Amino acid sequence: ASLLGVRAETRSREQLYEAAVAEGGKLVLYQGGDVDGQAAGIRGAWAAAFPKVELTAVVDYSKYHDVRVDNQLATGTLVPDVVQLQTLQDFTRSKRQGKLLRYKPAGFSEVHKGFKDPDGAWTALMVIAFSFMYDIQGAGANAPKTALDLIDPRWKGAIASSYPNDDDAVLYLYHLYQQRYGWDWVAKFAAQDVQFGRGSNSPGDAVFGGQKVIGVGTAGSAVSTSPVTFAIGAGHPFMGWGQRTAILKQAKNSTAAKLFLNWQLSKEMQNGSFNGWSVRTDITPPGGLKPLFRLLLVGDADR
Repeated sequence: ASLLGVRAETRSREQLYEAAVAEGGKLVLYQGGDVDGQAAGIRGAWAAAFPKVELTAVVDYSKYHDVRVDNQLATGTLVPDVVQLQTLQDFTRSKRQGKLLRYKPAGFSEVHKGFKDPDGAWTALMVIAFSFMYDIQGAGANAPKTALDLIDPRWKGAIASSYPNDDDAVLYLYHLYQQRYGWDWVAKFAAQDVQFGRGSNSPGDAVFGGQKVIGVGTAGSAVSTSPVTFAIGAGHPFMGWGQRTAILKQAKNSTAAKLFLNWQLSKEMQNGSFNGWSVRTDITPPGGLKPLFRLLLVGDADR
């Protein structure tokens, strides 16, 4: 890159695919997550689109992946080509340390400025939001509209939550609740006999599995409202972010890595997001849903 900076990719995905096959036909992704099954969708879609490039997707907590990569870089044993993590601060640090390949996939100019590094060191490829969810049938007519409602005595024993001390994004959600409702809310919530579990998947598993009515500190879909509703309205706090993705400068399969970024940022993939949101400004969410960057800028979902 010169003073002009990195230009966005001009090769087609077919050209990149051909080059990735010639490079060796392999790609290794470290994906932040809770359970291996969370990569099933990406594995299947990739295999269907690019059968001649073998994708190895490794799912683990982002706070384990990041130190693993640091250790591999320090010992010359780097495994992944691409990292896609929740620990956003790692990308700022890794860019400063010169560990990331500066690259702009096609469509980079359409990504919201808060969801990309201006130099192309990283690009958010998906939007994730955390809030609480509830089972419509189980909650009945008096379903909780805001986190304030969660301290109602009728929900004692009916709530599952991720451990906020184990997940930085869940901790931030609880921080927002504390800021809005005070430490008194925290004390009352703590007395609700909450089932705490490891991983942001655990509240959803408890609700969808019928063990609990309410799940706190988990991702959900803003466009699928049955049988479970993901609460983002009524002026209560929720939080979201662009899950950042970067190609490591020492990646063995950098062309396949570029193909992955272009594919993930494509309009067809962005339109297929499970929660309705895209990192791109030129994609309108379905069903009258506001883009996440608009919701987060004002802080509340209904303003």
